[in-house]
Amino acid sequence: MPSYLTVLPAAALLLLAGTAPAAAEDGADRTFTLKDPRITESSGLAASRAHPGIYWTHNDSDDGPYVYAVDSRTGRTVATITMKGVGSPRDVEAISLGPDGDLYVGDIGDNLNGSWDHVWIYRFPEPKQLKDATVTATQFDVKYADGPRNAEALMVHPKTGRVYIASKNEDGGGLYEGPAKLATGSANVFRKVGEVPWVTDGAFSPDGRELVLRSYFSTRAYVFRDGRLGADHAVSGPLQPQAESVTFTKDGSALMFGSEGERSEVVRVDVDRGSGDGKSPAGSGESPASSAGTSGDGKGLGLSGTLVLAGVAALVFLGVRRKRG
Repeated sequence: MPSYLTVLPAAALLLLAGTAPAAAEDGADRTFTLKDPRITESSGLAASRAHPGIYWTHNDSDDGPYVYAVDSRTGRTVATITMKGVGSPRDVEAISLGPDGDLYVGDIGDNLNGSWDHVWIYRFPEPKQLKDATVTATQFDVKYADGPRNAEALMVHPKTGRVYIASKNEDGGGLYEGPAKLATGSANVFRKVGEVPWVTDGAFSPDGRELVLRSYFSTRAYVFRDGRLGADHAVSGPLQPQAESVTFTKDGSALMFGSEGERSEVVRVDVDRGSGDGKSPAGSGESPASSAGTSGDGKGLGLSGTLVLAGVAALVFLGVRRKRG
């Protein structure tokens, strides 16, 4: 079903929600449009560490073993990476960059809502040069301790390197923790360590102290400590036709929100760090991202803004085709 919101750019939706998009002074890490006609189902985002202003993304299913490097200054693809040694990807849903400098690609979706007995993670080093290349990726088998799951969110902790997956089965979501180190030759068992909503993507802050998870209609930031979730708060973000991805900028100063669709927008929303030292405001109990644009209780919108946002959310609900995988 076509979306009723396709005529409204994400920037306009942000204004309706009371949050204006921001642009970096040098033109990098700003709101941009994915201009590559091959990228029609961008389902994951990861900010490059080796190449400022570059974002890694990929299509959902039926595209093949491809990962794209996109320049946020122009929205153009500057490198296409073809993974070999990974078989045939089924439902690639997420991408994350680990502290080892490797990109982790999550082939973790399940169009049959948790019927496959295993899914896969692919890993390869982030290329030092931005050019089309074929790389040999390591493939890891993944199983869940409590049975098959459908998932779209994969996050690598920026300090420990441990991989986490957030599931999205019909009965709700859960946060799953992988082993301390992924291994080949046997299944890597992920175990549930927390309850989370049904989400489409997630990202750790660069310091690893918070985990941001987004869904079609909301985004929440969780305090993350010793591998476990803490207090959570609402985070402002754009309402997009099919909200699929989120990542922090390399410096952690903003969140970048992506959506599926041809020429879809990646929208920047600044993170208000409060004290300016990259830490949560002293004594507030809030996670840093929770103050981006509005407070966790939604009071920053005001009555009129809340009503407008509710109306737009209703349109999204009517117009978005619910994604099965």
